[in-house]
This record gives sequence, structure tokens and C-alpha cells, in this order.
Amino acid sequence: MPSPHHRSRHRGQGAGSAPPAAKAPRPRLAMLSASLGIFVTQLDFFALNLALPRIASELDTTVTDLQWAISGYILALGAFLIPGGRLGDILGRKQMLMTGLAVFGLSSLGAGLASSATAVIVLRFAQGVGAGMLFPLCVAVITDAFPKEQTMRAIGNAYGIGAIGLALGPVVGGGLTQLITWRLVLLINVPVTAAAIVVVWVGVRESRDTTVPRSIDLPGLAAVVLGISLVTFGIDRMDEWPPGMAWGVFAAGVLLLVAFVLRERVARWPLVALDLFRNVPYVIVTVMTTVANIGVTSSMYCITIFLQEAEKHTPLGAGLIFLPVSLGAAVGGPLSGWLGERFDIPHTIAAATLVGSLGTFLVSLAGGFGTFLPGLAMNGLGYGIGWAMASVGTQTVVPPQRAGQASGVTLSIVIGVAGMLVALTAMLIETGTQGQNLAIAVEAVLRWIAFGSAAATIVLALLAARLMPQRVIASAE
Repeated sequence: MPSPHHRSRHRGQGAGSAPPAAKAPRPRLAMLSASLGIFVTQLDFFALNLALPRIASELDTTVTDLQWAISGYILALGAFLIPGGRLGDILGRKQMLMTGLAVFGLSSLGAGLASSATAVIVLRFAQGVGAGMLFPLCVAVITDAFPKEQTMRAIGNAYGIGAIGLALGPVVGGGLTQLITWRLVLLINVPVTAAAIVVVWVGVRESRDTTVPRSIDLPGLAAVVLGISLVTFGIDRMDEWPPGMAWGVFAAGVLLLVAFVLRERVARWPLVALDLFRNVPYVIVTVMTTVANIGVTSSMYCITIFLQEAEKHTPLGAGLIFLPVSLGAAVGGPLSGWLGERFDIPHTIAAATLVGSLGTFLVSLAGGFGTFLPGLAMNGLGYGIGWAMASVGTQTVVPPQRAGQASGVTLSIVIGVAGMLVALTAMLIETGTQGQNLAIAVEAVLRWIAFGSAAATIVLALLAARLMPQRVIASAE
């Protein structure tokens, strides 16, 4: 998943810092608490992918139906990134960070003890809500605790620790699932989040932004969450329900998303400032990073099914084979910042996404480890850089005073659309297996992902070359 940047750099009581009587910030503890929050969400994402087949078998469902444990989590995360940060600004970042950690930890506990697939999926959605709350606030507490000149380095260090969770995810998920139980993949989150809550309580001072409105657009929030959910659910059920019913659910979701846009145009305090979408470079960068994130999330789902369901690898074996993807993505995140400072943003995203597309194509050939492992590494590194550029790209195409807001909107789109496409991926695999074996169906879907992401990226790169300057500077836009 991409890493949201800080929401505000303002200092002083009027801009949201703690009042003068409040305790002094404790930077190291603030960074530790943020690092633990980021670590546990990154670890959870990759780890649970490897546990899906075992969960499906034990709870008497299919892996394709259980994809809602992944896509539901992603959708909830994407939907609550913006309101999560806004709640922190209004009610207090320390308080809401602890709330987000508690929701994430308790949902993990419930899902780890659940006795049905439905319960796991519902609680994974709740986990996504918790992650959506804590993700932006992890960065906000670092911003409040560190001097301005040290903030970016501190954020980078926190995400560096988070990248360790990304790298360890497959081995932890596969190992715990095979050697003990899949339930520990979820239950391991509980002590980590508990430790993070204690560190936040001890080491983070309360801060809020007194300049932001004190209300949230609840009708807009309900419309976008329900709209995305119904569109995704309609796609997921296309091959199981009568066509009229599935298309009706899909259409209802589309109408709710249209209602959301209309609501945001008239809301006094909108969740999304629609004038952002008149910024052409912003739109192009957002769509390009969305393509990359679709590539990585959909292909990971396919590869998980291929390794365990088609190739019959054990969860631990699949986790070890999966390491090139997670290591590539872990390297890609920090590398995106370095690349963004030195090269043109759209062309960097395009080049990285094409590397990921080529890697996905190599994986789809199933030609043995000689092509499979390099393909996995290229998939993780290329797509990983591509979607991690979401935050970096946002900083370069909008004015600095809107960078936090624009980053939240971008990440909501990038993550939310990817969650919807995981459901579409599951539907394509189910449809493909009706006329051929599972391995061939998964390989075909992987090729669609490879060619689709490559074609979309090339078109967007050509648009960027025509509509954007070679190097966009925020102050000029």
C-alpha cells in the first residue's frame, strides 16, 4: 500500500499544535508509535494473502469468495483515509490514533477467533476502518513532534520500519499458517497494536488543528462508502446472480457515486475538494499510480491462488517463493522518494509500471523458477515504485498548502479502486475455471493484468508528455 504524507506542517496553537501548557514532544517515542502502526498494517497486508487458501478450507468457502477479506479491507482503508485524518484534526490526533489502533487490534482479535467466513470478512472491513484512521495520523504525530527540518527524514525512517513488515509478511503469513494456525496471522496484530497504544499514551502529546472545520460531511461519506461497496459487490456476483440483479446492484452503486459527486459540489465542508480534478497533472499522476496499484494488488491475489491452489505449495513454501514480490515492493517504496527528487514524475511512474507489467507477464508463463522468480521481483519492484509515487507525485503537482489534502484524496482513489479490481480479478478467475483448469485461468488473468497495465500506462505517459511540462513544480501549478 502507498504511504500517505503528513497532513499539515503548521506550528503554533492557532495551527493545531498543543497549547503552551502541554507537555513537550518526545520525538523518538512519537516515531516509534507511528512506526509500529505502519509496521502492523504493512505486515498484515501481505501475510493474510498467503493464509487465504487455508482459511477458505477451514471455514468451508472458496478462495474467490474469501477475496472480500482482502478487497473489503482495502475498500474500507481507502474510504476512511480522508475522514480519519479529519477526525484527528478535529478531536485530537493522539486520541484518534489510539482509537484507530484499538479498532485495528480488536478487529484482528475478532477475526482471528471467528468461526465463519462472513465474520472474518466483516471484521476485516472493520480492520480497514481502523487502518484508514491510523495511517494519516501516524504521520501527523511525527509532524507535530519533530522540527520542520527533520520531519521528512523522520517520516522516511518510520516508513523504512514499515517496509520491514512488508518484506516479512509472506514468510510470517505462510509460516504461521502452515506450522501453527492461520488464526495467528491475525492474532499477532493484537500485541503489536497494544504496544503501540501504550507508546502513544506515554510518548505522544495531544495536538489538533484549530483552523479546520469542526464537522465531517456524513452524507458524502455514506454515499461514497456504500457506492464503492455496491459497485464492487455487483462485479463480484456477476457470475453467480441473475444478470439483472447483479447489474442492478452495480447501477445502484454507480448512482450513489454520482450522488457523492453532486453532494461534494454543494456541501459546506466537503470530504473531497472537487477543484483538485481541474488540475490536469494531478489527475494524470493519480490515474497512473492507480494503474500501478491495481497491478500489484490484483497480481498478488492471482499469484497466491496459483502457488497454493494450482501448484499445491504449502503456505510456508508459497511465502518463501513470494519473497521477491514483497522485498521488491519494500525496496520500491523508499526508492520512489529518491527517484522523485531526480527524475520526471510521470515518466518515472510509467517506466516503473512497465517493469512491473513485464514481470507479471514472465510470471504468467509459468516456465519454472528461471523466469518465475525474476518475474516476481520485477512485479514487486516495478509496481511498488509506481504506486508509492502517489504521495511523491502529489507533492510536485499541487501547491504546498494543499499537499496533505491532495495526498489523502489520491490515496483514497488509488487504494479504493484497487480494492474494486481485486473483486473483478476473482470474478475473472471463477469464470475462467469453468472451461479450463485453474492454473491456465490464473495465467490468463495475469496476462490481462500485464497487458492492461502496460497499455494504460503507455497511453497515460503520452498524455503526460502532451499536457504536462517535463518537470512540474508545485509552485508553478
